Amino acid sequence: MPRKTGVTTWRGYFTERLRAGVTAVEHIVGGLGTSLLAFVALVWLAMVAAASLLGVGLLLASTVFRVNRAVANRERARLTRWGPAVIGPPPLPATIREALRDPEVRRELAWVSVHGTVGLLLSIAGFLLPVYAIQNGTFPLWYWAIDPDAGGPGFIGWRIDGFADALGVWLVGVGFAAVLIGLGPGIAKLQALPGRRLLTPAGDADLSLRVAELTATRAAALDAHTAELRRIERSLHDGTQNRLVAVNVLIGAARRAADRNPAAVADILERAQEATEQALAELRAVVRGILPPVLDDRGLGAALAGLAGTCAVPCELQVDVPGRCAVSVEATAYFLVAEALTNVVKHSGAASAAVTVRREQDRLHLRITDDGCGGADEKGGSGLRGIRRRIEAYDGRFVLTSPPGGPTTMDVELPCGS
Repeated sequence: MPRKTGVTTWRGYFTERLRAGVTAVEHIVGGLGTSLLAFVALVWLAMVAAASLLGVGLLLASTVFRVNRAVANRERARLTRWGPAVIGPPPLPATIREALRDPEVRRELAWVSVHGTVGLLLSIAGFLLPVYAIQNGTFPLWYWAIDPDAGGPGFIGWRIDGFADALGVWLVGVGFAAVLIGLGPGIAKLQALPGRRLLTPAGDADLSLRVAELTATRAAALDAHTAELRRIERSLHDGTQNRLVAVNVLIGAARRAADRNPAAVADILERAQEATEQALAELRAVVRGILPPVLDDRGLGAALAGLAGTCAVPCELQVDVPGRCAVSVEATAYFLVAEALTNVVKHSGAASAAVTVRREQDRLHLRITDDGCGGADEKGGSGLRGIRRRIEAYDGRFVLTSPPGGPTTMDVELPCGS
């Protein structure tokens, strides 16, 4: 039995490290894009500076700040998707002199210089690791298709005489994969470090922006709470209340019929009983809409399994949430998935959907995907604005990717405590 526990522990550790390596590759690829943009912005800065010596570049000086701001905002958006939110600075100053005195502009210039050089080298190195790992790792499958004297892929220049040499190249690919799994997360963090240090507002500016963000978040929370109360009131008024009124009318009719037409009383009471049962069913549905009992009794995984099992579109569910989160967080996650699956059924035309929920330290990550027609837009309704309001009320993050033709991916991150 201890041996089985040890195997399970090692398997879990390896799975976690592999997942961290894959996530690091995603970070590095995203950072490679922004580092290339930063390099272009840096080249443009150098060209304008050189032209300014001739007096021509002064006419283009303002474009340097706009280009840097655009690239920096792309990096801020990338960092926000993968970690704590990076709040953007106020608008650029009106004049070049004011821009040069602005500490935020200076920090962006410093970031472009670092990310466009050191960050670019880190990004290329991190990007080549998985490329070489795949290229060398699959070499035994296609080594016969190349000239033996040409050597192996990448920097491997020795002669490939047969399958044994191809296995040697495969071992090199395994080494690259091991380096990626071991060092990939560190490379991703080092790649993001300049942005975390230089693109976040400093001092009082950061405090003011965060106060403004908290004010907007509080307003979103109040809006979400008001919308939820309105939904409950509408459900009770349009459903349960009307059923109870019908029951009251039928009971009155039965009482009057007791003297005039006793034979009709049984039929009237049967209709009253049916109306009562419908009212109770609708009342139970409203109560479940406030907080599903299965969520409180058995946890988030069981509650989501019920949603996936009753979804009209085949839905694959993966839940990796050790322990319990706060009740409010679990309820929010439940209703987000419920609303998202409702949208999938009503609007996407999808043949399948998938829900993945996992907890990483103090963050709860949800991903809902479908293979439908895509084109989902918050401005078009479909409950997406309500989903965003719920998430913002908990200081979470919401990213929707839905190109025309699909697929649609909804990524949600909620703080759930340590």
